Amino acid sequence: EKAKKPKLMRDSFTIPKREDAVLEELKQRAAKLGAPAKKSEILRAGIKALAALSETAFKTALAAVPTIKTGRPKKA
Repeated sequence: EKAKKPKLMRDSFTIPKREDAVLEELKQRAAKLGAPAKKSEILRAGIKALAALSETAFKTALAAVPTIKTGRPKKA
């Protein structure tokens, strides 16, 4: 019997340029390891890693991320 594919959804979010650069570095790191990955795959791996943390470690990780103003950046 054929397994059902997971239902996908599309979303958008705001991320600082510095953190987007880290995503690009992680993509390059994965490629060097012979496991090329897309941005969405890197983000999903991060979600799995966060989900595996203890409550204390999860809270610490969240505290290390500054809150940013959401929305689209103003056009220059």
